[in-house]
Amino acid sequence: MVKAIRVHELGGPEVLKWEDVEVEEPKEGEIRVKNKAIGLNFIDVYFRKGIYKAPTLPYTPGVEACGVVTAVGPGLTGRQVGDIVAYAGQPMGSYTEEQILPANRAVPVPASIDPTVAASLLLKGMTTQFLVRRCFKVEPGHTVLVHAAAGGVGSLLCQWANALGATVIGTVSTKEKAAQAKEDGCHHVIIYKEEDFVARVKEITSDNGVEVVYDSVGKDTFEGSLAVLKLRGYMVSFGQSSGVPDPVSLPALQAKSLFLTRPGLFHYTVTQDELLETAGDVFANVASGVLRVRVNHTYPLSEAARAHADLENRRTSGSVVLIP
Repeated sequence: MVKAIRVHELGGPEVLKWEDVEVEEPKEGEIRVKNKAIGLNFIDVYFRKGIYKAPTLPYTPGVEACGVVTAVGPGLTGRQVGDIVAYAGQPMGSYTEEQILPANRAVPVPASIDPTVAASLLLKGMTTQFLVRRCFKVEPGHTVLVHAAAGGVGSLLCQWANALGATVIGTVSTKEKAAQAKEDGCHHVIIYKEEDFVARVKEITSDNGVEVVYDSVGKDTFEGSLAVLKLRGYMVSFGQSSGVPDPVSLPALQAKSLFLTRPGLFHYTVTQDELLETAGDVFANVASGVLRVRVNHTYPLSEAARAHADLENRRTSGSVVLIP
């Protein structure tokens, strides 16, 4: 028996229960992993609240972790006991001391990267990678707007876009988060509680607008984000922490020939080759110093409910990690 967080009903952080669970031995193509650190992501909140549908109830939440391989399935090659691996995505179930994983969804973690960093980095880092390199390819001379610039993905987006030669505008909620966003490469930071971000972006860009908006906030920022895009601009909506945006009409996009996309990481890491290439790019940028990972908050796994409450109430910045 091991300890895990279980969800028996949808709702607030209080539905996260600390329970005993059985973990079986790995079957063919599987590995058993003892988690060292577990990433907390806003998608975990979406599943807990029912915005996204979990496969079953009850379920163990979590889609990111780093740990040590403690057993391998029959005939498995390429993985051995003692390997440090990380995973992000499917299958759900990382809020646990130990778990079974498909071996082809785990990636080796370089020895230079601490497991806590790996657990906080992989999902957010791979999300950042496909957002700036494949969904919309950021290039020198571009101007980009990043909402929630002090968040886990936002922090990495600002750093990577800056390194690619873009002018980066970020929105945040507090002066403390503004200071972090500046350190992470934002050339202009807007505290949206004090300024109208639409008016400020138009001022910064001399009313030309931005090539791309990376928006993880959703309802509160969506309409304004469309307003600050330049002709043929890209609206990349990849989250909805403030709620689901109102439906957008096609004429609203046609006015400036805008592109609207709602991408998901899992569609960009379908094959093992895609997964390994994406993760490798992230780890390489950490090793080279392009990306600095901010693990600003750690909680015991048993206190996942408190961590969820802090995340939802925007009392966190950077990455949040649960420690078994």
